[in-house]
Amino acid sequence: MLKPIKIINRQSLDAIDEPSIFPLEEVSGNIVDIINRRVYSGKLIINNGAIKNIIEDKTDSDLFIIPPLIDAHVHIESSMLTPTAFAQMALAHGVIASVSDPHEIANVMGIAGIKYMVDEGANLPFKFYFGAPSCVPATPMETSGASITADDIELLFREQNLHYLSEVMNFPGVINEDPEIMRKIAIAKSYGKKIDGHAPGLRGKDLDLYLQAGISTDHETINYEEGREKLKKGMKLLIREGSAAKNLDELAPLINEFPDFCMFCSDDMHPDDLEKGYINKMVKRLLFSGYEIMTLLRCASLNPARHYNIDMGFLQKNDRADFVIIDNLKNFNVICTVAAGEAIAVNGKCLMPVADIKHINNFHATPKKPEDFTVNAQGNVIRVIEAIDGQIYTGKSLIKPKVVKGMAVSDIERDILKISLISRYHDKPPVTGFIKNFGLTKGAIASSVSHDSHNIIAVGSTDAEIATAANEVIRHKGGLTVSADGKCEVLPLPVAGLMSDKDGLYVAQKYTELDEMAKKLGSKLSAPFMTLSFMGLTVIPDLKISDRGLFDFKAFDYVPLFEDA
Repeated sequence: MLKPIKIINRQSLDAIDEPSIFPLEEVSGNIVDIINRRVYSGKLIINNGAIKNIIEDKTDSDLFIIPPLIDAHVHIESSMLTPTAFAQMALAHGVIASVSDPHEIANVMGIAGIKYMVDEGANLPFKFYFGAPSCVPATPMETSGASITADDIELLFREQNLHYLSEVMNFPGVINEDPEIMRKIAIAKSYGKKIDGHAPGLRGKDLDLYLQAGISTDHETINYEEGREKLKKGMKLLIREGSAAKNLDELAPLINEFPDFCMFCSDDMHPDDLEKGYINKMVKRLLFSGYEIMTLLRCASLNPARHYNIDMGFLQKNDRADFVIIDNLKNFNVICTVAAGEAIAVNGKCLMPVADIKHINNFHATPKKPEDFTVNAQGNVIRVIEAIDGQIYTGKSLIKPKVVKGMAVSDIERDILKISLISRYHDKPPVTGFIKNFGLTKGAIASSVSHDSHNIIAVGSTDAEIATAANEVIRHKGGLTVSADGKCEVLPLPVAGLMSDKDGLYVAQKYTELDEMAKKLGSKLSAPFMTLSFMGLTVIPDLKISDRGLFDFKAFDYVPLFEDA
């Protein structure tokens, strides 16, 4: 057993050279008490994982001690990391807990996938508060690998002790009192569980009905007025800043008006972004913008802990010794993360070891030929998905297609490319449409990360390139690929076709390589793969693609690719 260590100042912390997790007995610094909203100089006395005493006196320490940070809503699978690898990267940034919705893997593997995430995340110093996915599949408009029924929800609460009912995407079902979704909500209430929302653009009477069902949060809000209405009606707002959807700047002004009803979340975070920063990065940005530290830390820590009943300490006597050491309240650089009295990460390096990764999957697609992606011209105009950088919703337009020998083809000059979705669960022909604003001038990219059913999705300049990129995903039974000039690079995702079995730094480096390759092919999107992954998400406006055809969110129905103008 390692001897407990005292941390007196930055110099003493930098001098520590332990290769693995080590215990602490005393930490001196400026203690940021968000419960009582004050900062004072003192020392924490730690024993058996708890703060046994707090001595308030003047110290020479240049360190600041804050409560640990929490992500109030995230899909771990979207990082392409297993829970262990995710925890390693999160802990290095001072994040010690996440409210995690495993509906990505649930769409692929059902209950077995949820159990995989729970088991993989158990017994780690990071706290994974997994929920029971309420909408698997997200809609009946796409084919997933599994479904989660109301009976399954009860089983998950009873046997897996899941913490909340995950985002209720089927808000039309709630408003119209669909029996199955209402039964899931009733089961969650009977177990005393919180119910998370998913309500993009929901306002007025429809929002009232949604709230009356007992749904308490929303992370899909993208503008100030929508957010203010939800907050005034008692809904808690999870302000999102992830790799695809970035709403922090627009919604941050609501924090000062509703400080106890706002939380921070990422929703979906790709590994290259996670390597650079996490919830700490959101706090730092708002500090630079002039927001007050106590309010920000309540949003980043206390509010989600209280709402979801997360078991962690907040720098009070007899609390669990959970805290983060930073350099100061301006730069907000994380130096050390402590969980239950043990230093888990120091100077950006997580000390937690990596265990062997178990593989599970559900993948039945077979290789495709270029001719599988041809589109016969059948009308004067085509419906085109319009990708929007930094958002997961899309626009839509009717555009005259480029036709060659009776076939509608990608139009590089107008940035109208083919987008195809291939079922990974059944061997059937792809569905092909067209998308604008992707910017590829040659080549193709493909991915088995395609929310929420995670079929294979690809976008490219030619049928041949789309086939090459998609087939490399199929060959690896999951992954991200970039194809151009006869070459294809891949990041394999062997765990459910969603996650790598490698450590976070490797995945981040490989993802960055593929991201840069996609941009060299012409993409102007800030995160091409993340944007691509949401083009099949039919529960988000406006026009998306599923394995059954083009789907119009406002009509909430399939629409034909071609139309006569």
